[in-house]
Amino acid sequence: MQENNLNRAEKLRPIVIEVAGEPQGVVVPDAEGYRFVAVKLPAFAMDGRHFPSVETAHLAISRAVADGEAA
Repeated sequence: MQENNLNRAEKLRPIVIEVAGEPQGVVVPDAEGYRFVAVKLPAFAMDGRHFPSVETAHLAISRAVADGEAA
């Protein structure tokens, strides 16, 4: 029984999103896929957004940060 709880905890672990080697936030699994939680100012505009996959989140955050740095 305890083993099942450990497996569930592994699935709910936040995944760090880095852009150019800098952590910008994490994505956490939720009912709609993944929710982004920003930890750095360049990514705050994306805080709370939902994504269908980690890859989609990473691409969107990378683009948002790059657009913010170019401005």
